[in-house]
This record gives sequence, C-alpha cells and structure tokens, in this order.
Amino acid sequence: MPIGSIRTALRAGFIASASMLLISAAQAADPIKIGVTVTQSPPGSVVQGTQVKDGLEVAAKIINDAGGVNGRPIQLVVEDTQGLPEKARAAVEKLITRDKVVAVTGEHQSSAALAGMEVAKRYHIPYVNTNGWSDAIREKGYAEVFNPGNYNNRVGDAVAASMKSLGAKRVVAFAENTDYGIGLAKVIGAKLKEQAPQIDYKFETLDRASKDFLPAILPLRANPPDVVIDIMLPPAAYIMMNQVYEQGIAPSAKTYFYDASGLADYPDFWQNVKEAGKGLLVFGLYHPKMSQPPLGKQVGDAYTAKTKHEPNRLLFQAADSLFVIADAIKRANSTDADAMIKALEDTKLVGTRGEITFSKEGGYKNHQWLQVPYVTFQMTEINQKVGDSVLVEEPGKPLDPSKLWKPTK
Repeated sequence: MPIGSIRTALRAGFIASASMLLISAAQAADPIKIGVTVTQSPPGSVVQGTQVKDGLEVAAKIINDAGGVNGRPIQLVVEDTQGLPEKARAAVEKLITRDKVVAVTGEHQSSAALAGMEVAKRYHIPYVNTNGWSDAIREKGYAEVFNPGNYNNRVGDAVAASMKSLGAKRVVAFAENTDYGIGLAKVIGAKLKEQAPQIDYKFETLDRASKDFLPAILPLRANPPDVVIDIMLPPAAYIMMNQVYEQGIAPSAKTYFYDASGLADYPDFWQNVKEAGKGLLVFGLYHPKMSQPPLGKQVGDAYTAKTKHEPNRLLFQAADSLFVIADAIKRANSTDADAMIKALEDTKLVGTRGEITFSKEGGYKNHQWLQVPYVTFQMTEINQKVGDSVLVEEPGKPLDPSKLWKPTK
C-alpha cells in the first residue's frame, strides 16, 4: 500500500476510534430517569406531594453533586396523580412506556400506590413505595415493590402500646374511607386485642370528600371516650379535628386526641386546626430531638436551605426512597430490572433515618424495612413547632405518661 494510503487509513482509524470514545462517553453520561408519582392537585394531599417532591429533589441533587450513579446523573420525571387510583395507573403507564424510566417512586397515598404498582408489576419495573402505609401493598408479595417507609402494622403496634400506657378503657377512631384509613383502623383493632384486650375499641368510617362529620361526632358528646384517634389525611382530617374540638369532645380533661396519621409537621397544620391542635398526641416518624445518621442532617440542612421550612418526615422518607434506588443501581452496575431488583433485595444502606434493609418474609413484611423508627410527641401550645413539642416517646422506649399535658376542662 502506498505511504499516502497508509496515512489516510491510519487517520480514518484514529477518527473512528475517537468517535467511538465520544459516543461511549455520551452514553455513559446519559441521565438515569426515575419516575415520580405524587399528588400536585386536589383531591389528594397536595401538601404531602410537595414534601415528597422536595425530598426527592434534595436527594437527587446530593447524588448528582457527588458525581451521579456510576458516572450518570439522576433525572426525576414527575407525574401528578391527584391522589386518585386511576390517575396513578395512567401516570405509571406513561412514565414506563413513554418516558422510559428505570424505576418509579414517590407515591404517598395507599390507594394510588396499590393502583400504580400493578402497572409496575406488569412491566416488571422496580417500584419503591415512599409513604403508602396500607399492608395490602406488601401482602401482594410483588417482587418489584419495595417499602422503605412506614406500614400499618408498625403504627398498629405503636398505637396499641400508647393506648395501654395511657390507661384508656374506651377508644374511638375516625378513619377515612380509603385503603389506608380502613386498613389501619382494622390493624389497630387487632393489635389492641393482642396487647390490651380490656380496651373497648370501635372505628367510624368517614368520607374524605365530605365537610360535615357531625353525624358521627355528636353521639360522643353524651359519653366521651378516653381517646379519639385520627386516621385521616388533610383536608378532611383538619375538618374532622375542628368539629371534634368544637363539640367539646377532644382534646379535653376527659379525652385525649391522638393523631395516627402524622399531621403535625405539615406546613399548613396550625393554620387549619388552631385551638383543636393544642394537646394533640402525635404518632411521628420524625422529631428534631431524634438521633439521625449524618446523611439525615445533610438532607435536613439542604431542605431548609431550599425551602426555608423545617425538615419533616416525608422529606426523609422520599430521600431514602431515591437513595435505595441509586444504591441498587450502583451495586448492580446496571439499570436492568432484574439486576436492580436483586440488588434492592440485598440492600444494607445507612440512609437518613437508620440502616435500611428489606425483609424477605411474606405477608405485610414482604420487601419491608421492618425497623422504621417512630416517636410520639405532644403539641402543648398553638402554633408550636414540632421541635418545641414534648417528646413523650423516643424510638425504642415506651410512652411516658408523666410528660403529658391535658386541658383542665
């Protein structure tokens, strides 16, 4: 071959090699798309949706600022579900088929999670449930579904132990007519039978779209229970709480008001409940006085810098949802669904709240982080911040009745 031809061939080879390197680098830097389903408009909880979205964005920034996952940035693709099952199904379908996401997370309402995860199951895409508490989500036993957030049986155990510590003899719960509300109300009943069978317990199911709950509330005036339990989400929860308070039932010298839905750290809590919130006992998944791993502080500080709000439980649950996905992709060195699912099953990650692992047992324990930390705290002043509330039960310790405040009338 003539010298000129050899030079031409070498030049072409170098150009081809350089082009291949550029293509490989571009492919390596392609974003990893993660689907996010949250409520961004009514009738679902827009407050929850905003907190979850903020938490995911904070976590994505932390991941990307550290170089991404195996050199690739995380890209969140968000869809509004309005908290409705049919919208959740459509959202997950779009995210998987059109947006080509490799996993879906963010869901914070059980009915929407139960609908959305069916689509993820059909397409065999990992689905990390951020805040759907319903045990039915776990009991499906789906390989694709993982739960680093709270679950009804965990709350049931906590509530039953608290009722026992309070010395309650009669307890009434108001539950929203959703998978979450009815499911948790039944679990609390079952746990009370196990832990404190002497307690008389019943629950009333209320329509979360209603604004008048007096027909269910008024009968309590003649014979108030020792504890009223909220198992509802805003805005219905706020309406019910105000009506219970306005009727003089709870909080009162006779009756504690116990919130099993973690409402007190919502940014609109006090503006909606006012006097009805003073004395409220709250099942909580976060309190500033809890101990947290360093990642928890990092996420909390980043959230406050971003939103000017105090950290909240959904912030940490959402961040952990994305951290476990990113960790699984990194360990699998792949976004292949089977590889990710296997890696998720072997998760052992210190997140924002503790070391997260997923149970391989069946039933409500399926792919569940069993040791989700929780607390009980009491709001003792109107407009009180969670950090200033009284921590009456720390993680791993029983509720201390000596710390409780109660109205004098």
